[in-house]
Amino acid sequence: MSAAKPILISGGGLSSLLLAQSLRRSNIPFKIFERDASFTFRAQGYRLRLSTEGLEAIESVLDSQTFQRFWDKCGKTGGNGFTAMDAITGEETEHTAPEALSSRGGKIVGIARGDMRKVFAEGCEEHIEWAKNVIGYELTDSGVVAIFSDGSKSIEGSMLVGGEGIYSKVAKQVSGGRLKVYDTGARGIHGQAPTSAFKGLGEGVFTVRDKTRPDGAVFIITNVRPDQMDDPSVEFGWTMGGQPGVIQVPNDDYSIVGKQAADIAKSLVKNWHPRFKPLFDEMIESEAAFWKITCSTPSGVPEWPNEPRVTVIGDAVHSMTPAGGIGANTAVQDSALLGKLLREAGGYKPGVTAAYEQEMRIYASKAVHQSYTTAVSSFGVKIDEATSATV
Repeated sequence: MSAAKPILISGGGLSSLLLAQSLRRSNIPFKIFERDASFTFRAQGYRLRLSTEGLEAIESVLDSQTFQRFWDKCGKTGGNGFTAMDAITGEETEHTAPEALSSRGGKIVGIARGDMRKVFAEGCEEHIEWAKNVIGYELTDSGVVAIFSDGSKSIEGSMLVGGEGIYSKVAKQVSGGRLKVYDTGARGIHGQAPTSAFKGLGEGVFTVRDKTRPDGAVFIITNVRPDQMDDPSVEFGWTMGGQPGVIQVPNDDYSIVGKQAADIAKSLVKNWHPRFKPLFDEMIESEAAFWKITCSTPSGVPEWPNEPRVTVIGDAVHSMTPAGGIGANTAVQDSALLGKLLREAGGYKPGVTAAYEQEMRIYASKAVHQSYTTAVSSFGVKIDEATSATV
């Protein structure tokens, strides 16, 4: 790495780590500040479906060998494509051919968030500072420093990239409060079970929906991959979502994991068809975790006066609902774009963040709008920017 001032990155999530990979390959120094104590500090969340755009962005950043390792960890599902089913009767209600969701080789490509994070972190570990919670920044005469929750400050960097997710303090500061994340009121539970629990479904991507509840609909979505079906060491995951008010998180505490989350999931499906019961009866209770369904301003990424030395990526700038599965795919496009502009500039240069933000706003605003529109019909959510609560 060169002796130039490093690019400072707050947050060690997917978009931050992929940006770090791009900087590493460009020989541009960087430092990552992650609030958690390690990558295994908390649950890694649900499985991600990768779009053509997402895969292309990742491939443009990683070297060929690393991308091959990444690709080998991805599941590739063909089978029946996407199938919607009635949770009570067990009957199919909708079917979409696999081509509609496929991103490469006619297959639907997905990967566990934790596996994705491990690959993106390869070669970057020594540049990560753990238990460093960034709450803001200060500009200096020739750079920027990050401010941590304990009152200490980072070394001076040439630039700061806020990638610390929906609660990003960097996003709020650089945008002057224009970047907002709204609480949709909808909640979810992530669960996992041995592959044997999924055999009753077959291969494909499935959503199972229960519309009979008086308090609102609840559903799960899962991806069943045939190449791992008979491997007892593998677990498949499912993601449960509920309309506002259906899933109640105890004390609104999203750090709760394990049996409490598992028991609530089981209580919500007690009337479901027997073919779906193994997903819950056999679930690994320790892996169950709650999550909040949030969304950025539905009308798109707002504009703010550009600060040449500070910008934001991923959920910090465009949080999305899980509807459509495009949040992570948009985040890795941020990493690829900003990394490319920094490589071409040879590191920080005035104008880099402005160019990035101009292009990012176009594709990210389209993605947020698509995600929100789908969530309105899927989750029954509605964001009123004048009255809805922010996170």
